[in-house]
Amino acid sequence: MADDKVPERFELLEQTIEQFVETTRQIGIIVSDFQPGSQGVLNHKINSMIDNMREIEKCKAHVQDVEVPLEVFEYIDQGRNPQLYTKDCLEKALEKNQQVNGKIDAYKNFKSLLVDELSKHFPKEIDEYQNIKGPQMKS
Repeated sequence: MADDKVPERFELLEQTIEQFVETTRQIGIIVSDFQPGSQGVLNHKINSMIDNMREIEKCKAHVQDVEVPLEVFEYIDQGRNPQLYTKDCLEKALEKNQQVNGKIDAYKNFKSLLVDELSKHFPKEIDEYQNIKGPQMKS
């Protein structure tokens, strides 16, 4: 599995985990309504679970470089979908971006008002300053 094909390197792990979860679910059903005749099926399912665990262990080498934010595990612990983590992060980033843009606009307005007020009281100094600063200062 090549690193340039990131989705492929996770496919086997994902399939194995899905099989593990399904096998675990089936074992739960068998155990909850256990019949003496189902011992062979239960043994087979337990062996399948062990095989799945071995496959998961083998996949470890392909995902060792993956770093998962701790917040993703908090989402899982809270019973939330971990895929919503990215969406929530983007929403928070957009909100923060709006706040920062608002502050930038406020500073631009303040600068403009400050230059206007200073030019009323110190016209010569502001003209000199604007000549030194260049055309971006004049607003």
